[in-house]
Amino acid sequence: MELLTLDFAKPVANVEAFSTTRGEVDRRNAYSGVNLCDYVGDDALRVLDARLTLAMQLGIDLDDLVMPRQTHSCRVVVIDEQFRSLDIDKQEQALEGVDALVTSLKGVVIGVNTADCVPIVLVDGQAGVIAVAHAGWRGTVGRIADSVVKEMCRQGARAERIQAAMGPSICQDCFEVGDEVVDAFRKAGFLLDEIVMRNAATGKAHIDLRTANRDVLIAAGVPADNIVTSRHCSRCESDHFFSARRLGINSGRTFTAILQR
Repeated sequence: MELLTLDFAKPVANVEAFSTTRGEVDRRNAYSGVNLCDYVGDDALRVLDARLTLAMQLGIDLDDLVMPRQTHSCRVVVIDEQFRSLDIDKQEQALEGVDALVTSLKGVVIGVNTADCVPIVLVDGQAGVIAVAHAGWRGTVGRIADSVVKEMCRQGARAERIQAAMGPSICQDCFEVGDEVVDAFRKAGFLLDEIVMRNAATGKAHIDLRTANRDVLIAAGVPADNIVTSRHCSRCESDHFFSARRLGINSGRTFTAILQR
């Protein structure tokens, strides 16, 4: 399985962050390639096989691979020893409707699944706290990245030490939205001049989700120099990363994760 390494602005010892790539693609099949998401209509055995392959590649047990069932919420859950002591059914219940995870445990991979939304991995290497978030436009409007930084700080991190890196997501040129989405960002207090442009030919609005999330992180206290944005567009590069805009909702998802050894 080929993984795209996500580099932080400054090296962090014993921490790995990555996004999966699709690998071999059959363009007739929107699930073809590597998909770890089990609630988007893919064959369950294919998903399990992908998870087992990744776990073996990382040298972890399958139980050490933790991902939520996302709903474009702003809910953040801490993965700690208490969570790990729960049986599998209760763990799944705890992860229902969750879009961000925080942990200080070692050897546990926390990750989110995306198909155009912005995946963000975060770390305070000194505190030993890592996190991951799924920020679609709703999560961005709700400032999920701010909620994650706050939870990391409750676990011992400090905002000025946190580093963040974004995985592949849809670029501004590809992310056309209706005016109701622009209004949602306006009402939430975002500076539209920084994140919205109009297509001269169509008059349609396009939003830069990466810059919007970068602004949220900076407002939360993360230094601008500690934030790395991705140059990979999921829609432009749909042979490498899943894109709901390109492939449809019934397609696979790119898994973005972080692990502390």
